[in-house]
Amino acid sequence: MRLMQLSRESLNFPPPEMALREPNGLLAMGGDLSLPRLLSAYQRGIFPWFSPGDPILWWSPDPRAVLWPEKFHLSRSMKRFHQRSPYRVTLNQSFSEVVEGCASDRQEGTWITPAVKHAWQQLFDAGEAQSIEVWHDKELVGGMYGLALGQIFCGESMFSRCENASKTALLVFSRYFLQQGGRLIDCQVLNPHTASLGAEEMSRADYLKQLDLLAKQPLPPECWRQQTLF
Repeated sequence: MRLMQLSRESLNFPPPEMALREPNGLLAMGGDLSLPRLLSAYQRGIFPWFSPGDPILWWSPDPRAVLWPEKFHLSRSMKRFHQRSPYRVTLNQSFSEVVEGCASDRQEGTWITPAVKHAWQQLFDAGEAQSIEVWHDKELVGGMYGLALGQIFCGESMFSRCENASKTALLVFSRYFLQQGGRLIDCQVLNPHTASLGAEEMSRADYLKQLDLLAKQPLPPECWRQQTLF
């Protein structure tokens, strides 16, 4: 099957069901990282991922990795750590720094290029993206960022510079998101780290059904104001 080449003039994507099986989920290439296109993609269960210097590639894998917030796996060791946690966790206070942390915390290189950073900053400035920051004293030591669509949160990336910092970000956010009426966290593709925290796989068809349902259920706008969560 030949990949669809996206134009800059149209925001149309092919149906996610047309994605390749190998590599799993590759759907289209090209286009741009404009705010309207990114929103259109995530609303359809599609996200960009590509290597520096390559064309923009768009993905919708099958299965999809998801985390039900109430199913976050809190290990005994993490529970003990969290009870005496040295960290403070905030929401939407240092978005650009979190994105930079995710970009630099990759020994094998990163796809979070300057263009990607700019695109996500535009999403944040428009009130469409969110960040969770983990602080030790006044130092940013971990965090995560993504995009909320109603009762679903599309997690994009996380980083950790100190013990259990990214786990703390996801733990605290999961509890907060659930309290605010959030139902599902999209983790894109399952990896050992997210699996250890309770993420599981869901068929693409079921994920798209959940997305269609949950994205139509808005959360209170004030839940995304800058604040301390923990």
